[in-house]
Amino acid sequence: MRAQNNVRFNALLCNNFFVIKHKQIVTDKLIPFGFEQSDQGFAFSKYILDGQFDLKLFVKNGELFSCLTEREFGNEYVLHLIADAQGEFVGKVKAEYNCVLDKFIESCCETNVFRSEQACAVIEYVRKSYGDELQYLWEKFPENAVFKRKDTQTRYAVLLVVSRRKIGFDSDEKNDIIYLRMRPDNAEKLIDGKVYLPGYHMNKKNWFAVVLDGSAPTEEIFRRIDDSYSLANKKCK
Repeated sequence: MRAQNNVRFNALLCNNFFVIKHKQIVTDKLIPFGFEQSDQGFAFSKYILDGQFDLKLFVKNGELFSCLTEREFGNEYVLHLIADAQGEFVGKVKAEYNCVLDKFIESCCETNVFRSEQACAVIEYVRKSYGDELQYLWEKFPENAVFKRKDTQTRYAVLLVVSRRKIGFDSDEKNDIIYLRMRPDNAEKLIDGKVYLPGYHMNKKNWFAVVLDGSAPTEEIFRRIDDSYSLANKKCK
């Protein structure tokens, strides 16, 4: 029986795979949401549309899959996944299906935009040193986030995912970058156009940029974060 269950589970994983952009599933939040754990992963089941359908969600290796079954006939339903499928009934199925997925994302996922090794190190350093978390302030720019001091609510670091071409390089490759504060009289000594760059998207007198690709040593970036934090006071907007 277990072998048959494994075949069924793995077959389901071949269909209805979801990429949740900029989100990472937090395993510790799955069971409180209603998932059950087995050696195959995590599974969640919910009847929708007045019990006409059985919606199952599966999480395996940090990835999300789904299966929607008509309970009366036991057939898998797929019209809710077709973008141009129309009709009142299909619309109701889509609405309830999407409602469950939205609740899953809200309850079981966290934002995960910046994935380079150095960006992750920076986020963890700020969390441990200052207790601050990234704030995503702009709905239209989901790849932009800031760190703010709690006491002054002033930004001391800005993280973005941008094309290297937009920061002065001849490449369209996207990278995580960080903007940090500096004293205006340090600009000439600090900015070299290679590792330490002008604050292209900020006030260039008070901000500089670093690509989080290892071009600057991580410990050195930590020190500059500390300097930027010190500068982020009410007098330095």
